[in-house]
Amino acid sequence: MIQVTRKDSKESAENLLRRFNRKVQQSGNMAVLKQGQFFAKSTSKRERRNKAIIRQSRRAAKIKRIKLGQR
Repeated sequence: MIQVTRKDSKESAENLLRRFNRKVQQSGNMAVLKQGQFFAKSTSKRERRNKAIIRQSRRAAKIKRIKLGQR
């Protein structure tokens, strides 16, 4: 559980809330919760492999464009 305490008595509620939100984001708990929010069907090994190949080719094309200055 994430807890945030006031640094001093003059700290505003907005600052306290901002620090709490930052700690929640950094912990990664919300990402895990959102990921499990909906059921995802398991994909076959062939589909995962094809998607990985597509990702790699897109990444390579992007890097090539950046190196050529085309962005």
